Amino acid sequence: MIRVIRTGALLALAGAFIHCSSSMFSNPPEQQFRIGASTVGVQSVASHLNVPWQITWGPDQCIWYTEQSGTISKVNPETGKTKLLLTLRDVFRDRTSGLLGMTLHPDLKNNPYVFINYTGYSKTKTKVSKVVRYSYDAAKDTLVSPVVFLEYPAWTSHFGSRIVIAPDGKVMVATGDGAQDGNAQNIQSPNGKILRYSLDGSIPADNPFKGSAVWAWGLRNPQGLVYVKGKLYCSDHGDAIDDELNLLVKGGNYGWPVVEGAVNTDKEKAFAKDSAVVAPLRAWTPTIAPAGMTYYNSAKIPELKGRLLLTTLKGNSLRSLTLDPTGNKIVGDVNYFEKIFGRLRSVCVSPAGDVYLATSNRDWNPNAAPARNDDRIIRIYRIDAKHASPTAKPAIVAHKSNEAINKGALLYTNYCASCHKADGKGIDKIFPALLNSAVVKGDQRNLIRTVLNGKNQMPKFAFIENNDMAILLTYVRSKFAAGAGPLTVADIQSERK
Repeated sequence: MIRVIRTGALLALAGAFIHCSSSMFSNPPEQQFRIGASTVGVQSVASHLNVPWQITWGPDQCIWYTEQSGTISKVNPETGKTKLLLTLRDVFRDRTSGLLGMTLHPDLKNNPYVFINYTGYSKTKTKVSKVVRYSYDAAKDTLVSPVVFLEYPAWTSHFGSRIVIAPDGKVMVATGDGAQDGNAQNIQSPNGKILRYSLDGSIPADNPFKGSAVWAWGLRNPQGLVYVKGKLYCSDHGDAIDDELNLLVKGGNYGWPVVEGAVNTDKEKAFAKDSAVVAPLRAWTPTIAPAGMTYYNSAKIPELKGRLLLTTLKGNSLRSLTLDPTGNKIVGDVNYFEKIFGRLRSVCVSPAGDVYLATSNRDWNPNAAPARNDDRIIRIYRIDAKHASPTAKPAIVAHKSNEAINKGALLYTNYCASCHKADGKGIDKIFPALLNSAVVKGDQRNLIRTVLNGKNQMPKFAFIENNDMAILLTYVRSKFAAGAGPLTVADIQSERK
C-alpha cells in the first residue's frame, strides 16, 4: 500500500549551497598510483562522514550521498562544499540498519524523484524497512513529499538495500533476507528479493508474479546493483563461502539459502531438480563482502573502460571485472587499492571519468580503529604524464605466494579475521573474542565441533578440508591460548558428522 508521510517531522534543512570559485581539483594529489600505463591521483572530497552508504552522481555535478545515521547530503567535489538535503527523524540504526540505499531518477528535471531504503518505525513503533520516494524541490534545493512504496519486516541484519532505475523507467530494489533463512525462497516475503515497481509505487502488470513486486529471488544480502547495456548485475554476500556476482533475469531464482555458488553438492542438486537455479557469473571463496557497484564506460582511465567496478568490505579493495562481449560471462578480475583505504562501501563515476569511492571504516565491523578523517569520499582521477610521479606505486598489490606465507595465518585472515579481528579480540557484544577464550583453550572437541558446525550466527566451516582445518585451529590455539596444544587431521576427522 502506498502511503504519503507528513513531511514536517522528517525534514531538517541546512543553509543554501555555497558555490566557490576555488577548485580542489587544482590541489596536488594526496597519493599517486599506477593502473597499467595510467597514473591516478587520490583526493579526499569529503571526510569525517558517518558511514556514507550510497554515493551517486547528480545532474547538478554534485555527489549525492546517504549516511547510515539518517541524513542525505550532497557535496560539490570541486569545491568540497556540502549541502544537507534531508534528515530522517524516524531512522533506526543498529549495526547494519539505518539509512542505506538511494538512487536519483536519471531525468531529475522531468521526474524529480529520489528513492531511498532505510530502517525506521511503523505507526505502531515496530521496526520496519521502508522503500520511500521523495520529490526534489529544485527551487529550495531540498527533498519533500515522501511517499512510502513498501514497509516490510526489518529483522536484525542482511538488509540489501541498493536501488536503481531500469532502462524502462521501473524502480528496482534489492532486499536482504534479514538473516532469516526461510525468507529468500518464500515468494510471499519481500526479503531476499529484487523488487520491481513503477515510479508511482504500483506493481507493473508484466512482473513475473501477478500482483507481486517480486522480480527475482533467492538472494542473501545483495549490496550492489547496476545496469549495463540493458542487463542487470547484482553482487550478493554469501555466508562462509561463495560471495556472488549475478546476472539477474526476470523470475530468476538464485538459490539461497540452499544453493551457494554453483550447484555442486548433493543437497543443491536435489533442490535444483525442482527449482531452476541461476548460477552466478563469479563466486569468491574466501569471501570478500562485495558491496556497491558501477560500470566504467569512460576513456579517461583506459585500463578500466568497459569494466564493472565493485567495492568490497572484507576485501578492502576495488575490483575491476571484465565482461565478455555478450555480457554473460566474467572473463577478468583485477584487485585494486587493497588495504589502502580500508573498507569500501559504494562507488560512482563522474561524466569526466573520475571514480569516487565511499569508505566504511566507522561501520559496525571495522578492520581496526578508523583513521582520523574517516569516513571519506575519495576521488580517483587520471594525472597527465608531465605531472605523474615516477615513484607512484602500483594500485595492484603484489602478494607473496601461499607457500611463502604462514598458512595458518593466511587461513585465519581468509576465514576468521573479518569477525574476530587480527588481534583475536572480536567486537564487544557482537563477535566473541578468541584471545584467552575458554572455547579456544578448553576441550578441543568442542572447538572443532563449533567451527565445523557453526553456532548461533557463526556459519559452518565444514567445507574446509581436514588438513587445512587442523592448521587453522592449531594456529588459533597457539596465538590466542597460551599453552594449548596442536590439533591433528585425525582430531578433525573424528568430530565430523
